[in-house]
Amino acid sequence: MLETVFNLPDNLDTAVFYGVNNANMRLIKDLHPSVKLMGRGHVLKMVGSDADVSALTNVLHALADFCVKHNILTEQHIIDIVKGEKPVEIKHDHLIVHGVGGKSIVARTANQQKLMKYYDTNDLLFAIGPAGSGKTYTAIALAVRSLKNREVRKIILSRPAVEAGEKLGFLPGDMKEKIDPYLQPLYDALQDMLPAAKLADYLANGTIQIAPLAFMRGRTLNDAVIILDEAQNTSVQQIKMFLTRMGLNAKMIITGDMTQIDLPISQKSGLKDALEVLKDVKGIACIEFNQKDIVRHKLVQRIVEAYENRHKMIDNNAK
Repeated sequence: MLETVFNLPDNLDTAVFYGVNNANMRLIKDLHPSVKLMGRGHVLKMVGSDADVSALTNVLHALADFCVKHNILTEQHIIDIVKGEKPVEIKHDHLIVHGVGGKSIVARTANQQKLMKYYDTNDLLFAIGPAGSGKTYTAIALAVRSLKNREVRKIILSRPAVEAGEKLGFLPGDMKEKIDPYLQPLYDALQDMLPAAKLADYLANGTIQIAPLAFMRGRTLNDAVIILDEAQNTSVQQIKMFLTRMGLNAKMIITGDMTQIDLPISQKSGLKDALEVLKDVKGIACIEFNQKDIVRHKLVQRIVEAYENRHKMIDNNAK
C-alpha cells in the first residue's frame, strides 16, 4: 500500500474544489473506491495501491487545473475528467478571467479589448472615460488574471479619498470605517471575480491590498498589479508620488473620468497633468473610453450624453 500527499495549488479556491458540503470530494471518493482519500485545506492524503494512487493523482491534477482556470467544478466536470474526457467549455471571445461560479468576464467593447491588448505590451496604462464604461472593472479583471496565472504576487488597489460634498470627519467610525465607502466599488468588482472565502484570505494575508492613496507614500511595489482609480481627483504631487512607487515586475493601471473632478477649482487635476507630461514616454499607453463603452443601464449612456451636450452648449455660449 502506498500513502502519499497531493498538494492543491495555492491559487485554487478549496471551497470550489471540495464543493458544497464536500459534495465534490464525496463524488471523487465514490469514483475511486479502492483509494482512501482525505482532504484538509490544500492538502489531500491518499492511501492505496501504487497503480490506483497514481491514477487518482493524475485525476486530481486535471481537476485542480480545471478548477483554477475556470473557478468552477461541478459533478459533470468531475465525471468527464475521471472518464478521461475534456469537459465542455463555453468559448468566449476576449475572455479575461472566469469569475465566481465560472462566470465569464470578457472585454465587451472595443476600448475594453484595447485595454486588454495594451496590458500585455505596456507596464503603465491610462484608461480615461465616463462612468459605466468598464474602465475599473476591466482593469481589476486583468489584475486578477495576472494573480491567478502567478505572473504577480499581489494586487494593490487605491483611490484618493476626496470628499464629494461630504466631510470625512463627520462620518461615523474609525479611520477604516470612514475610508471604506470610498473603496467599496473596488470590493464590488473583486466580489464578482473571487469567491468570498478566497477574497477574505487574500485580503487577510496582503495578497490583495485596498488602501487610500495616502497609504502609498514611501513604498516600492514589486511583483504587483497596481491600480489607481478615480485618478482625476489626485493632485499633481499625489499622482507623481504614486507613479514613482512602481517596482520590478510591476504593472500600473490609472483610471479616471475628467468630467468628474471633485477638486477645488483652483487645483489642477494630477491626472490631467500626468497625461500632458507623459504623452511621449515609451512603455505607456492611453485608452480613451467613450459613451459607446458604457455597459450599465441604458439610461446611464443617455445621462452622460445629456450632461456632455450641456457642457458643450455652455462652452459655445462662453465663446
